[in-house]
Amino acid sequence: MKKVLGLCAMLFCATPALAAPTAQVGFSPEGTAETLVLSVIDSAKSEIRMMAYSFTAQDVVAALVRAKERGVNVALVLDERGNRDNYSQRAIRRLREAGIPVRLDSVYAIQHDKVIITDGRNVETGSFNFTHAAEHKNSENAVVIWDMPSLAGAFLDHWKIRWNNGHDA
Repeated sequence: MKKVLGLCAMLFCATPALAAPTAQVGFSPEGTAETLVLSVIDSAKSEIRMMAYSFTAQDVVAALVRAKERGVNVALVLDERGNRDNYSQRAIRRLREAGIPVRLDSVYAIQHDKVIITDGRNVETGSFNFTHAAEHKNSENAVVIWDMPSLAGAFLDHWKIRWNNGHDA
């Protein structure tokens, strides 16, 4: 028994400490959901994968463009029917002009996902649509689970299916 405990202690000491997953929540229209969404985008170092039903929030567009400019690989899948208005088209055009690929998914009645996956580790999800109304008028929530690669991997698999279903915007 003593030998086993000594071996376990040695293995534990030799294994680098991993960050424990943490979670944060924000609400709208109080402003904390918007702040949390922007912090997720701003914290990305290598990759952002995003799915959205309705997409019009210019501050989210600006944050995604900034991420692209600092070398982050950014790509979005949006619901086709939920993004036909002029506000959505303007947001999509800004992303495409920045070199960010956007695909539109019309396979489902509504592609209602509202998710941001960053760096294969972090997931933002909740009711929060990426719109001005979600930021300032609606009752919405955003939840971020930080440092949970297994959860991020499941969402990335889901994102890839929607990406493959879509067509270029």
